[in-house]
Amino acid sequence: MEGKLFLCPTPIGNLEDITQRVLNTLREVELIAAEDTRNSLNLLRHFSITTPMISYHQHNERERTEELIGRLKDGLQLALITDAGMPGISDPGQILVHRCHEEGIEVTALPGPCAFVTALALSGLDSRRFTFEGFLPHDKKEREPVLERLRSAVQTTIFYEAPHRLVRTLQVLAEAASDRPAAAVRELTKRYEEVRLQPLAQLAAYYADNEP
Repeated sequence: MEGKLFLCPTPIGNLEDITQRVLNTLREVELIAAEDTRNSLNLLRHFSITTPMISYHQHNERERTEELIGRLKDGLQLALITDAGMPGISDPGQILVHRCHEEGIEVTALPGPCAFVTALALSGLDSRRFTFEGFLPHDKKEREPVLERLRSAVQTTIFYEAPHRLVRTLQVLAEAASDRPAAAVRELTKRYEEVRLQPLAQLAAYYADNEP
């Protein structure tokens, strides 16, 4: 049997937001490559899945990719998961998928949760055209071209950010485009899900006074 890589999206909050196909795949493959095996163990235990796991994260991604490519060539049936959402979208996975295509190894992506798509739909902002920027770079030289694009963009621009950096990132974005309509979408699919729609400057001021 030829090896195959399955990209399996996992819940972004609510554990019930996982498809039956993903659950079946996680049970049927021989190995699961997980961004954080400790975090993923909770998910697997919740659904009584006992498939072995191996770590695959940003610090071992390149080295681990070559190991997994070798095993896929030998016929391994492998699932890739991250802590939340679709593998390869601001999470590990892109390098492995690219190498699979180079080596002629079959790859399939299963439909499922993706945080930025969910946030865009929930925001009410224009979804006809949008740009996904992922995480705003910390380095000022790398960040400036992104902010320059934001200043002139007519389409919706989507960023990810960690809760502890939300205030600072909103302040940086507000300095670049203070009057631009924006939405902060937090705790997606969870009990305290929040959507706040205001110009960037007002969002930055609000979260400065009400830091998550």
